[in-house]
Amino acid sequence: MSGAGPDLEVEAPAGEPPARVLNQAEIDSLLGFDDPAVSDNRSGMQRIISSGLVSYERLPMLEIVFDRLVRIMSTSLRNFTSDNVEVGIDNILSLRFGDYLNAIPLPAMLAVFKADEWDNYGLMVVDSAMIYSIVDVLLGGRRGTAAMRIEGRPYTTIERTLVERLIHVVLADLSASFDPLCPVTFRFERLEVNPRFATISRLSNAAVLSRLRVDMEDRGGRMELLLPYATLEPVRELLLQQFMGEKFGRDLIWETHLAEELWSTDVELEIVLDEQEMRLSDVIALRPGSQILLDVQPGATVQLRCGAVSLFEGRVGRRKNRMAVRIEREAPRLQLATS
Repeated sequence: MSGAGPDLEVEAPAGEPPARVLNQAEIDSLLGFDDPAVSDNRSGMQRIISSGLVSYERLPMLEIVFDRLVRIMSTSLRNFTSDNVEVGIDNILSLRFGDYLNAIPLPAMLAVFKADEWDNYGLMVVDSAMIYSIVDVLLGGRRGTAAMRIEGRPYTTIERTLVERLIHVVLADLSASFDPLCPVTFRFERLEVNPRFATISRLSNAAVLSRLRVDMEDRGGRMELLLPYATLEPVRELLLQQFMGEKFGRDLIWETHLAEELWSTDVELEIVLDEQEMRLSDVIALRPGSQILLDVQPGATVQLRCGAVSLFEGRVGRRKNRMAVRIEREAPRLQLATS
């Protein structure tokens, strides 16, 4: 659908005012194709297509984990590089794994790592600027000068080894970030430069992507952490917490309040003197004045019920000109069958 397409006109039935005519610009706006340069403000058809994605905001604790990762990484990378390092989060978003794999800016290094306790995988992407910056810093490059980039050639063994050391540091920090929530060990598996060899999930599966920005004075770059929702499934309930230590389905404050209210709740007790089975014809034949003989002797025990549940057994008597029941023992808690 392009901006040069024909207008859309609908003929109205005879006797009715003519229908409104939509031009191509309005059609593009309706379907969300009016401004292709703006990818975040999606609308129309694009929103419908992407409606199946799960927003990371449904996992509030995950954002806290990434914030903790930023603080830990700032310290560990300063020790690792002996330089002034600042780490920040650009954004956290949800997307399909296949869409992300096709949008990875190359050249880059893709590290596949495994969460041992969750028995699933994640992906870390280190862009070209970060690779050359970390190599320059670790090999003694002068401060205040931008790292030299040589594009169009494969990465050398030294570059891969130095980046692998960086990845080990970040994965250890990521494990430490999850420690207050649950213990997990992220173990480095392999390093790839071709996105096709770094496929860890189905292309249509949803994943959470965290974009990290690393600044080392005039040098730096970006690192991206991608965790498929399948990887996070074992700790999904923990990530759904609004705050650390939140209890699902059990709140001691509300339990105490509910117990206090239950003590002051009024319940009705029924005293069952006798139970009899009668034929339907005998029940239909009952009239005002008919007598039903109770098969119970004076002083026999009776049951006290709340609804269909027998609570106590006692004896009927009299107290101050009133009929009374003296409770003698608790009844077996058996649910009575009701017709």
